[in-house]
Amino acid sequence: MKFEALLHGNFSSLGKAVTDWTEMIDKLESLKWDAEEVLQGRAKKADWAGENATVTREFVTKTAKEFGDAYNQAVTIRNILQDTRSELISYRDELKRTISTAQKEKNLTVVPSGKGWTIQMNIHPDRAGKGVDLPERNQADMEDLSGDIKRIVKNATESDTSAAQVLRMLTTQTPYGFSEAYYQDRDHAAKAIADADKIVKLAKKDPSDLTNTQLAQINTALDNYKDDPLFAERFATGLGPKKTLEFWAGVADPYQGSYDPGRGDIAKKLQKSLGTTIGTATLSDSSGMQVWESKMVELGPQRLEIDHAGNPQGFQVMSNLMRFGEYDKTFLTNYGNDLIAYDKKHNSKDLPYWTSNADTADLNFYGKSDRGRDPMNGFLEALGHNPEASTDFFAAPPGENDTVDRDSEVNENLKYLTKERVWRSDAPMGDPDKIVGYDKLGHALESATTGYAYDASELNGKHPMVPGSADRRTAETAGVMEQVAYIYGGEDGPKLIHEQEGISDSLGRMGAAYIDDINNSVSGISDNAGHDPSEFPAKYQGRAEFGNQGAIDFLSVLGQDEKSHGIVTTAEHVYSLSVLDDSPANSDAHYQRGKDALLTDAEVRGILDHSRVQQAETTYGANSEEANKSIAKSGEWGKYLIGTGVAAGVAMVPVPGSTGAAIALAPVATEAAGEMLNTFLGQKVDEAVDDANSDPVEKTQDARRKFFAAGADDMGKAYDQYFKDSRFADKADDDDLDRDLKDMYYGTGPNEDKYRGRPPYKKD
Repeated sequence: MKFEALLHGNFSSLGKAVTDWTEMIDKLESLKWDAEEVLQGRAKKADWAGENATVTREFVTKTAKEFGDAYNQAVTIRNILQDTRSELISYRDELKRTISTAQKEKNLTVVPSGKGWTIQMNIHPDRAGKGVDLPERNQADMEDLSGDIKRIVKNATESDTSAAQVLRMLTTQTPYGFSEAYYQDRDHAAKAIADADKIVKLAKKDPSDLTNTQLAQINTALDNYKDDPLFAERFATGLGPKKTLEFWAGVADPYQGSYDPGRGDIAKKLQKSLGTTIGTATLSDSSGMQVWESKMVELGPQRLEIDHAGNPQGFQVMSNLMRFGEYDKTFLTNYGNDLIAYDKKHNSKDLPYWTSNADTADLNFYGKSDRGRDPMNGFLEALGHNPEASTDFFAAPPGENDTVDRDSEVNENLKYLTKERVWRSDAPMGDPDKIVGYDKLGHALESATTGYAYDASELNGKHPMVPGSADRRTAETAGVMEQVAYIYGGEDGPKLIHEQEGISDSLGRMGAAYIDDINNSVSGISDNAGHDPSEFPAKYQGRAEFGNQGAIDFLSVLGQDEKSHGIVTTAEHVYSLSVLDDSPANSDAHYQRGKDALLTDAEVRGILDHSRVQQAETTYGANSEEANKSIAKSGEWGKYLIGTGVAAGVAMVPVPGSTGAAIALAPVATEAAGEMLNTFLGQKVDEAVDDANSDPVEKTQDARRKFFAAGADDMGKAYDQYFKDSRFADKADDDDLDRDLKDMYYGTGPNEDKYRGRPPYKKD
């Protein structure tokens, strides 16, 4: 800012802008309330069908969010303008006071001169009137005055420049729409940018020259600002794509500089804070970040040509950073497509490409069996934390078929990762057979099918998924789920779920998340136009369609594994009870719906249980102690019910054995738990199964008998509870419904095993 502009500054236009923005804020606040409370509220409650159920509702939701972002951005802009105007006025007034004081006390005056100013005597001694005493002044006084003016003008310039810089970054983050960035005043926004510049200077140094104190300083700043959009973008663009990779590779290398055991702890924290900050930066749509993202993808297959960490490739470094944080879906999709294309060419069956022990050093500090050399692991973990990106990455190919029934209808990325890729261990030397990639793949598929980060519950505390978004399934997530069911319910399904160690729990959670659609397919309603679709109504437009046999095949594979069997059995039980809650036996229509729900429940449970028993006997041998214990343990699925909560139409089922507060989501027919659900949630596990487990010499046939008896008894209790005090109890007796339930449950096993699902897995 020029001296004369500040001295004669009016700033009335700036004041008018503040007033205009304040008025705009008031209007936007009203519109924001209308959009969120009225428009979006009505959209959630509306009983829309067809395209309206997804397209219009999604449009309304996004529009409501835009009003919120517009309000926040307007407040930020007003605050910045208001702060800047106040500061400039204060600097102007200070400048005038300084000049006035110099005139009175030192006989000095300040005169504009070109781009600056000159200091002169106000009244020359030779021209002073007779008897006039002029104030004393010397060269030091002139220099002090000049210094004060420089300081004031410099501060005013910084105020004006930083405001312009912040406003420019805010408006360029989103060329269309509004930025989510919000700042309570100009100083906070300006400080974020200034702090980013300071950290960039440190991070640009050779990591070998950085002390632990300096690394800790970088980590503290990144951790504090990891969710700040202006800081994140300034840091990422300031450091640049290649320097970002070089920085992390150097920090991760334990042998750079003087080896210090404490450096590993700092590096672990930095991996997370750096990755999260970079993720926040990618959410900006500015031209600078678009160039950054494009360059980062370009660097993927290239060696960094550095001495640290074995001179890794860009994919290997970046994939370990993106394990944390929320990343832009377009960036992840482009990155992932290039990674898979490169992987297909180089990751052969003959020699390990990524995990050669003579090559890259460890780049990941999270997970004992994941050194971070295989970039696919970190990338899939990124998809697991970014649902929109994962759904896009595994999107179903365009087609008109209701169900997936051939390989050509499967996404190429999904097909490659589940059936074609050569997965290798990336574990330390002591655990050479541990392959963590399947676990990461499961995380990515959970995210793609449920609309939630796979570990959202663990990251945010107990049951954070509801209320709020609740059921996030869409036609797009269902499209991914149909493919998953086709692959893992296919002929190779038993082999895949058993040999892809670590994926079964994810498959179980995916099955639980779509248990209503699975019931719909098992019942045959979706395959038979003569049935009433309201018996298993869709909770979202474009529901998953598996086909009757496809659903049975998928369930039979899920039933083979102890973890997936327990999760899906629990979800099935909870969902069926919720249907009974939603249709109490007090009318003909409710009776028919309840009857269908009970029969379908019996069939689904039968498929799962028979599959579990057959697999235990195949794995351990019939009449063996191990098979006996395995069957008995699977009867403890009821423990999953303890702690189950229901809200906003979703059941949250705790998953025993998982870390943190891991849960499985299961749709329910009611908004909250009713009488049927409350009767059974948290109920003690049937002791008949425990008895079998406690006797190590019990024959497998007895364990099998008790296992199925417990299942049949469980459904019998539901039957009794449903018809208790109901006038339809006699009708149920006349229809011999109790017998039909047992026949359905038992009949799906011994009498129909040859065609009711996939055979048990037999290890080669």
